[in-house]
Amino acid sequence: MISVEEALSRVLALCKQTNTETVAIRDANARVLSQDVAAMRDQPPFNASAMDGYAMRRQDLEVGAKLRVIGESPAGGAFSGEVTKGTAVRIFTGGCVPSGADMVLIQENTSRDGEIMMITEMPSGGDYIRAKGSDFKIDDIIKAPRRLNPSDIGLLASMNIARVPVCKKPVVAIIATGDELVLPGENPGPSQIICSHNYALKAVLEAQGAKVRLLPIARDNRESLKQVFGLTSGTDMIVTIGGASVGEYDLINPMAAELGLDLDFYKIAMRPGKPLIAGTIGSAVMVGLPGNPVSSMVCSQVFLRPAIDAMLGLPARAMPRQTFELATAIGKNGAREHYMRANVNAGICTVANNQDSGAMSVMAQANALLVRAPFAPELAVGAPVECVLL
Repeated sequence: MISVEEALSRVLALCKQTNTETVAIRDANARVLSQDVAAMRDQPPFNASAMDGYAMRRQDLEVGAKLRVIGESPAGGAFSGEVTKGTAVRIFTGGCVPSGADMVLIQENTSRDGEIMMITEMPSGGDYIRAKGSDFKIDDIIKAPRRLNPSDIGLLASMNIARVPVCKKPVVAIIATGDELVLPGENPGPSQIICSHNYALKAVLEAQGAKVRLLPIARDNRESLKQVFGLTSGTDMIVTIGGASVGEYDLINPMAAELGLDLDFYKIAMRPGKPLIAGTIGSAVMVGLPGNPVSSMVCSQVFLRPAIDAMLGLPARAMPRQTFELATAIGKNGAREHYMRANVNAGICTVANNQDSGAMSVMAQANALLVRAPFAPELAVGAPVECVLL
């Protein structure tokens, strides 16, 4: 068995970055920017007012002074004249500061009588002018790679970028295996169960940025397995669930050559998740996950999320860990790295009592995986522990 760290390194080494495509900015949220993009304009594109008030000269600023209002500068419009001694221009937030003015006096510091504005009190703030290019300038860069968020989308739009270069979504095929499985909504036989982990994995992978194909369940015979694998053409990754252990009905390893699998490794020192395999089939990465639903979900967090990031051109690395305080004492660990289902709240980590690899209700309630190194000692209440947040 190899370590989790080595297994992840070898999985990531199999992953190739997808090509670039260009999408409309309205469709770019959560996509990964694949190339640097440059602003096509300054922001603001002119000296703009930050408040409603009057554009004026600072040397005219004096309580009781009366200035003649010679025009207006609304947002989207501009006053074409010049502010001179004893004059001011009514201006609104976002309006262009006219020539000759070097400050905006907010309207709360003034009174108005027809064309005359009187300064009633000295301002407590600054000039209330957003200088041209103070946010960003032409040719300022947003660097790739970067997973775009709503603020990024707003920034790109204000830079006048209508189409965005992004990495293509990796196409992932998910194959659940086993005669015991039926789909949700079907009537299981007395020895069958509902197939759940394929839907859970689809959700994990799509949230990470992949495009997922849910393929039919592969039954425990060679013909069915080959038939379902025949549907994986054009995918970047194939994820199998179950069928990778050593039982008589676990067919993926015995059929590796027939499937075209170039096996990189089999079995890792991990709990849950020991019977994990990885390799390639043609140009696609293949990862074979354990059949127990919690095992497959834990492995998706440890291996598949970083793999999708790598395919999207993001840094190829393990999911980040954070340190919290342990709520209750836990015993020493065995020979495999253990990913314990837990809940983190207000800096405290509480480990679930039930760590069975089939307990999906526990997995659904967890918001973290507490990571324990092989042969880790007993830990007392308050001990620092490392967790991967889900």
